[in-house]
Amino acid sequence: MTEPTEPSTSSSLARDPSTVIHPRREPFEHGLLPIPRLIFSDPAQTLIPLKQKLLQLSSNQRVDSVAISDSLQISIEHARLVLDTLASILHSDSEPLTTAKFGEIDSVGVDVHDLVLFLYIQSYKRLLPRTHKDSAAIADVWPSTSAFDGYLSALSPLQLVRSNSRRFMPSQADEEAHQLSYLQKHLANIMSLLAEPVEGEGEESLVLTMDRFEHLGFLFQFGDKGLEGNSFSQCSPFFANSDPDMPAVPVPAAQVHDWLLQNIVATLEYISERTSSKENGPSSASDQDVAMTDASTVSVKVSTSNRGASFIEGISKSSYTKNASDIKGSSVKVLNCHESAIYILAPVRYATVYGCSDATIVLGAVGKAVRVEHCERVHVIVAAKRICIANCRECIFFLGVNQQPLMLGDNHKLQVAPYNTFYSQLGEHMNEVGIVPTVNRWDEPLPLGMVDPHDSLSHPAGGSDVQAECATQVDPDQFTSFVIPSWLGGDSTGSAEGNPFTLPDAYKASQHKNHKNLGEIRQLIREASLEESRKRELSTALHVYFKDWLYASGNIRQLYCLQGD
Repeated sequence: MTEPTEPSTSSSLARDPSTVIHPRREPFEHGLLPIPRLIFSDPAQTLIPLKQKLLQLSSNQRVDSVAISDSLQISIEHARLVLDTLASILHSDSEPLTTAKFGEIDSVGVDVHDLVLFLYIQSYKRLLPRTHKDSAAIADVWPSTSAFDGYLSALSPLQLVRSNSRRFMPSQADEEAHQLSYLQKHLANIMSLLAEPVEGEGEESLVLTMDRFEHLGFLFQFGDKGLEGNSFSQCSPFFANSDPDMPAVPVPAAQVHDWLLQNIVATLEYISERTSSKENGPSSASDQDVAMTDASTVSVKVSTSNRGASFIEGISKSSYTKNASDIKGSSVKVLNCHESAIYILAPVRYATVYGCSDATIVLGAVGKAVRVEHCERVHVIVAAKRICIANCRECIFFLGVNQQPLMLGDNHKLQVAPYNTFYSQLGEHMNEVGIVPTVNRWDEPLPLGMVDPHDSLSHPAGGSDVQAECATQVDPDQFTSFVIPSWLGGDSTGSAEGNPFTLPDAYKASQHKNHKNLGEIRQLIREASLEESRKRELSTALHVYFKDWLYASGNIRQLYCLQGD
C-alpha cells in the first residue's frame, strides 16, 4: 500500500454529514463471539489461505455450516451460531442471508468475503472501562468473585446510582473512536482480504472490483443514516456513477485504501475536537452519540441520535413508555435505569439494555438482536430473533426467541421463562421484523466463555475456555403473566391471553391452577359471614401479604405506572 495522502480537507469532510465515515456498530456490538477458535493472533496471515480454501469448497462463493465447521475446526453447533450471528449483523437488506426465512439460513449460506471480515474483527478488543475513583466504597455491592476483579466490579448498577457520575464509562463517542482506530490500524490487512491481483501482473498490482468493494459496507457506513437503499459503492467516488449494465472498472486497492484512510482520519479528528469541547460541560445522552452535525439539547431521559438509535437513560423510580411512533431509527438503548418499569412497545432491529438494576423492561419486537449486559435484579420481557446476556446478576428473562439465548461472561443466578405478556400491536410488530411465533427456544440457553477475550483485560491462560454459568428455568408454580396497562397499549381485558407464543404445558397448567385457586378464594370471601371487625382484619392481612409479594417478586415496579412519569 502507498503512503496515505494527508487529509488536507479533513474538516470539511467531517462536517458534511453525507460524506462522514462511521464504523458500523452492529458487528462490534452484536457480532463478537467468545469462541477461541474464531480468534486469530495474526488474522491476516491465517485468513488469506482460509479464504482460498473456502472458495475452493464452493461453486458460488457461499458456504454453509458444514464447510465452516470443517474449515475452522469448530462444532456444527458453533458453525450454525456463526451463520445466525452473521445473518443478524450483515449490512445489506438485499443480501440472501439477511432475507433468508427461518430455517433456510444454513441452506443459503454466507458469502466467503463477509465471513472472513467477520472472522477478522473477532480480534477486536473492546474499550476498557475507566476504573471508578470510588470503587472501594462499593466493593460490598457487586460480587467480587469475578475474573474481572478491579475492572467490571466498577460497573455495578448500584455503583452508578451512588457515584452520580458516568465519566468512568466509555461513551458512544469513545467507542466509535476506538472502533475507527482499530479499523484504521488494520485497514491494509482488511483490504488484502478483498483485493485480487490483476491478471498477468502478479500479486504486486492489487485491485478492488465493485463487488468486492461492496463488502466493505460490512464494516463502514457513510452518513448518519447508512445505506438507506443505496449500495455502499454508490457512496464512493470510484463507483458512484457506474452504469448498472456495464461492469465497472476495478480500482487500485492502494487508491481505495488511501481514500478510506483519509476519511477515517478526518472523522477521528472531528470526534476528538467535539469530545474535548464537551469535556467540561454536562453529559447527556445526545452527547454520547457523536454525529457530525450539531444536535439540539434534549431531555436526559430520552434522546434520538442522528445515527439512528433512541436512548432511554437515567430513569429512576418511575415508569417510561415508548410506542412505535416515538422510536426514531432502527435501534434502542436502555441505559442506567433503576427501580423502574420501562416499556418499549415498538418494532426495532437492535436493542441494548446496559447497567440497569431493580427494573422491569419490556421490549416489544426486536428483529435482529438484543444484548443485555451488566444488569442486576432486572426482569426483561422480550420477543426477539436472538438475545445475548452478559455479566448479569439475579435477572429473570421472559423470552419469545427464535434462536438459542447466548450466555456470556460472568453471570450469576439467572433464570429464563417463556414469554408472558401481550399488547394490542404485538403481532403486527413481530410480523414487521420477522419474528416467528411458532418457534420459541427460551429453554435452550447456550453458555459460551465465562471470560470474554474481546475485553481489553489481561485474562488468565485458557480462561476463555471456561464455560459461562447457564440459566435455570423459572418454576412453573412461580410463573405469572405480566399485564401491560391498557392505557399503555396493553390488552384492555387485563389478561395476557393474546400471548403469540404457546406456553409449555407445565406453565399453562400452573396458570390454570392459579386462576382456579384465585376464583375459589374470592368465592370463599364473598360467602364468609364475618363481622365488620373480622372483615377489616382479613382485608389488612391480605394487603400485608400482597405488599410483601409485590416487593419479593419485583412487581412493585408496575405500580410506577400509576404515578406517571
